[in-house]
Amino acid sequence: MLLKGLKVIDFTAYIAGPGAAAILGDWGADVIKVERPEGDNMRHVFADLANDIGANPTFDVDNRGKRGVVLDITKPAARDALARLAESADVFLTNVRPASLRKYGLDDEALRTRNPRLVYAVITGYGLEGPDSHLPGFDVTAFWARSGLGYMTAPKGAEPFMRTSGMGDHTTSLATVSAILAALYERERTGEGRLVQTSLLASGVYLWSSDLAVQLKLGRVASIRPRDKPMNAVANYFRSADDRWFVHNPRGASGGWEKFVTAAGRPDLITDERFASGKARRQNAVELSAELDAAFATLPMAEIARRLDEADLVWAPLQVPADVASDPQIEAAGCFIDIEDGQGGSYRSVAAPARFPGADQTRRPRAPRLGEHTREVLAELGYGEAEIEGIVGG
Repeated sequence: MLLKGLKVIDFTAYIAGPGAAAILGDWGADVIKVERPEGDNMRHVFADLANDIGANPTFDVDNRGKRGVVLDITKPAARDALARLAESADVFLTNVRPASLRKYGLDDEALRTRNPRLVYAVITGYGLEGPDSHLPGFDVTAFWARSGLGYMTAPKGAEPFMRTSGMGDHTTSLATVSAILAALYERERTGEGRLVQTSLLASGVYLWSSDLAVQLKLGRVASIRPRDKPMNAVANYFRSADDRWFVHNPRGASGGWEKFVTAAGRPDLITDERFASGKARRQNAVELSAELDAAFATLPMAEIARRLDEADLVWAPLQVPADVASDPQIEAAGCFIDIEDGQGGSYRSVAAPARFPGADQTRRPRAPRLGEHTREVLAELGYGEAEIEGIVGG
């Protein structure tokens, strides 16, 4: 595996940090997940459900393949054990608030003094500097709301709405993996580790950077329009006769315009005076949108798909979760991975979005039970049985 021999201490909770560590583990790193005695909050994400589903796929997707250790860092012996783990590691990853880390002697300066080669990665809500750096931050607050991304991904005038869990977290996971790998590459040249930081806020801001660059340069940016009031009527969602949605994205402002209206069964629109030029189509976008809506509403999805593919147009069906789970192209693209269920079988979960032909993982061990490998990992650090008992039991 690509990262074989790399040792990562995952002292994080929730999603962004565990997700980053899981990706490194998928690529071959030895990842040790360190939790407080109560465990990562995500272990309990389904605890309030009326019916126990007997599984926790949300936790498993970000913690597969790790070894699990429990340390109560309010105890000096446990703090020392975590510091010794970091002393033996290549990467220390945390999303614990910096003030708490300093309080317990687990901050960047303390751990890198003991291990100068350590890459110390910190994930925060709002960054390490600035007036609000101390604030707690979650996906919906720092990534979606504060960054402006929530506003920019809703139609103008729409009320704010909650987003699906973990999207900002997992975007930050990818950013964190990139930062860690860059620091490890630098270490190959210098022999020294470094502090790296990512935040939910910075990830959210970067995600809409194409539009934000316009705001920064020109002082304003276009907002998202409702589907029935598009800026470009052929760059839109449409519904078929059998109630299936699809989206079309033209190549450039007018790319494929003639092919698209022909696929809709309305080649007459090409010579319609209202739509005879790109400028006219923009001015009359609402009318054109209505014409296309009516046309596609008479065609079944299978026929629409055939016509769009034959015209080599850029489109995709709007899939629901069950569609995604059974899509053969998504399977072929390597989007799924098998996780051992601990009973000799396995189940599908979501893979990291990168492929390494010839070195891809197709199956990963399950997520560890709380503290499952504590004794094993402490023994590897040289602790004797009595010492281990003092840490685990005391």
